[in-house]
Amino acid sequence: MHDIRALRDNPAAFDAALSRRGAEGVSGQILSLDEARRGAIHAAETAQAEQNAASKDVGRAKASGDEAEFERLRALVGDKKAEVAAMQTRAKELDEELTALLMSIPNLPFDDTPDGKDESENVEMRRWGTPRTLDFAPKEHYDIPAVIPGMDFETAAKLSGARFVVLSGAVARVHRALAQFMLDTHVEENGLSETWTPVLVRDEMMLGTGQLPKFGEDSYRTTNGWWLVPTAEVTLTNIVNGLTVEEGTLPRRYVAHTQCFRSEAGSAGRDTAGMLRQHQFEKVEMVSVTRPDHSRAELDRMTDCAEGILRRLGLPFRTMVLCTGDIGFGARRTHDLEVWLPGQNTYREISSISVCGDFQARRMNARFKPAGGGKPEFVHTLNGSGLAVGRCLIAVLENGQQADGSVDLPEALHPWLRGKTRITAAGELV
Repeated sequence: MHDIRALRDNPAAFDAALSRRGAEGVSGQILSLDEARRGAIHAAETAQAEQNAASKDVGRAKASGDEAEFERLRALVGDKKAEVAAMQTRAKELDEELTALLMSIPNLPFDDTPDGKDESENVEMRRWGTPRTLDFAPKEHYDIPAVIPGMDFETAAKLSGARFVVLSGAVARVHRALAQFMLDTHVEENGLSETWTPVLVRDEMMLGTGQLPKFGEDSYRTTNGWWLVPTAEVTLTNIVNGLTVEEGTLPRRYVAHTQCFRSEAGSAGRDTAGMLRQHQFEKVEMVSVTRPDHSRAELDRMTDCAEGILRRLGLPFRTMVLCTGDIGFGARRTHDLEVWLPGQNTYREISSISVCGDFQARRMNARFKPAGGGKPEFVHTLNGSGLAVGRCLIAVLENGQQADGSVDLPEALHPWLRGKTRITAAGELV
């Protein structure tokens, strides 16, 4: 959500920032609503003052025996009371309309977010690692002999429909080991606080992080009104919803491993093969809550945390800065990590790390008290995958595949697999 005072001060800059995202300027509509809302509030306050004054005069007229003046003033009080109620109702309606409009407008990109119309204009920051030179034709993850016994899409379709999978045996164990490895690394080496949260949330929590009201179709809702979280960003960020925390408690750095649920509305025909795009998947999510002057540096720190997981696993990747036409609704700047998948002969997204500024904090009313005193300020929030577990599994399997159909597993995972180092072509962990 946006600061209406900043918009009043410089509507042209607001519209220019939206234009960089390919969105139309709406400052005129916002300011018109804001002016009408403030006018209704002022009218209500004026009528209330007149009502209060007339109420005092009613008593004096009654005491003086002036029956005509008493009746006139009593009628005036009734009229003003109705006028106050009407103006308060109108002010509330306008405030709700203004809030809904502000809620529907995406965040404004940072100056250093590159301009561009879509993902084709994202900018590469750096690369790490060199893809293996293979003397055989690499397979996609679901076609590798070692993987086939442990990755069952047919049974999943019987149970739940398309875009689900049943993992078993060695593949399921590697999947679990990856999540454990990520969590332990983030907690023990990166200083994040491990957190376990619900995956069912109320409307207000989805509103707080920006999934509602605009993107409700992308998530699942239960018949009794809960939402299944599309990412633990929702729960971790909303920990500070409605709070005013002490500055000394910042930054707050959380990490959680959860199931995530996405309807994938509008993605028909995209990545339908294998595990790349599922309705239910696991993710290790990082969230930071910081002071405003620390959030940009925190984005780089979180990016390094996610990159560190890929480096430890020996997976080649590149880090991209998303352009203004590709950043998410709530982001001001986003770094995507794309891991090398030899089966597809390309890099694919495995993590997206974003700084949101005070955009989510305003929706959540999350503030901090400055240590030196003064008025509470809105916190800044950041979120990012550290990493998507299923996509990391895909990368480990494809990059570790061997000519005989087996898969060599990254050394970093061996301690979480009790010393096991590979999956045989028959699907056994040895």
